[in-house]
Amino acid sequence: MATVFDRAHTDELLGFLRDSPTPFHAVAEAAARLERAGFGRLEETDSWAAGAANGARYVVRGGALVAWYLPANAEAARPFRILGSHTDSPNLRVKPHPDAGMLGWRQVAVEVYGGLLYNSWLDRDLGLAGRLVLRDGSEHLVNIDRPLLRVPQLAVHLDRGVNSEGVKLNPQHHLMPIWGLGDAHEGDLIAFVAAEHNLRAADVLGWDLMTYDLTAPAYLGREAEFVASGRIDNLVSVHASVAALTAAATDRDFAADAPIPVIAAMDHEETGSNSYSGASGAFLETVLDRLLEVRGGGSEARARAYAGSFVCSADMAHAVHPNYAERHDGAHRPRPNDGPVLKVNVNQRYATNGRGQGVWARACERAGTPWQTFVSRNDQPCGTTIGPITATRLGIETFDVGVPGLSMHSARELCGADDPWLLAAALTAFLAG
Repeated sequence: MATVFDRAHTDELLGFLRDSPTPFHAVAEAAARLERAGFGRLEETDSWAAGAANGARYVVRGGALVAWYLPANAEAARPFRILGSHTDSPNLRVKPHPDAGMLGWRQVAVEVYGGLLYNSWLDRDLGLAGRLVLRDGSEHLVNIDRPLLRVPQLAVHLDRGVNSEGVKLNPQHHLMPIWGLGDAHEGDLIAFVAAEHNLRAADVLGWDLMTYDLTAPAYLGREAEFVASGRIDNLVSVHASVAALTAAATDRDFAADAPIPVIAAMDHEETGSNSYSGASGAFLETVLDRLLEVRGGGSEARARAYAGSFVCSADMAHAVHPNYAERHDGAHRPRPNDGPVLKVNVNQRYATNGRGQGVWARACERAGTPWQTFVSRNDQPCGTTIGPITATRLGIETFDVGVPGLSMHSARELCGADDPWLLAAALTAFLAG
């Protein structure tokens, strides 16, 4: 096992995971940490001219955030070092008509978001969080962080083959949570959520609400060598990216001609990134273009800057599973606490190539962190990330990394307790150029 490091970073991560049940909350928590480090918020509707975008700044779009440190004297063609991650995780999200039920049970109609492991959501105490949009256009974060919902599994007495044949779930019929007794009435759930936050139900015109497992993030294992939590994929990377950027922005030894450090925590990765706040959208590209334009840069400066830039896409990686070791390539079996993982797929499910590998290796050398590699078996499908999407959208060379973990897309995932700190250290070195 790797050396046990000071776990102050991971201690702080546990609080971030706890306080970020949705992408909107994750962005709010990331913004709070940036502001404590001296970052100021800009609005997309503001003018960024006259130096407004200089220094430590960030901008929010829904469940996504882009932040940067722009030196006042940076020439237009100075390249970027970009950390990409995503704020969303698979879960059950509330439908437009949420009030449902039958046979005296009150239920909430939900839609499956992303590729979640259905069975991991059974028999868990679930909270409800997200945002409400009011008549005046304001948005309010909401979070009912007490046991409110539950998706009950059918008793073994009524499903005698479940242990031999596995649980079989129809997402339309079998994943609808219960939350009370009695007849369902239109508007009940939204009125309840509004009242919980001292808002008038009549003022609520829209909502983005989702369930989450209430079990608190925790250390696990004989020597507390693991972290168990929901949303490890991919809030570990969001948290590490914020730590890396704040370190770069406050480092007095940060080179005067170093690349411009940027983080982009995007939404909707788990459903393909095709949204106005996802990696396939124009959010990051628009921010980078504005940062070029306020320095007097045009298409020539943009091309030069992008040609010298790199994107590091940080997302969860697959640790070797001791009960399913045959699912991994024999020479590529990452282990927790042996360092972050470089993810490779020649079919471009991951964006890594040899140049990106060299950039990552040098960053890890400077940070003094070990690192590992992952590639899927040839007969095993490979997942993907925002890496290839970002590389395609921007034309910037990109590579994929991540913390190795188990139970990816479960309601509760697992990773090593040292790896979040190791990832943050390597990402900090990457931003420094």
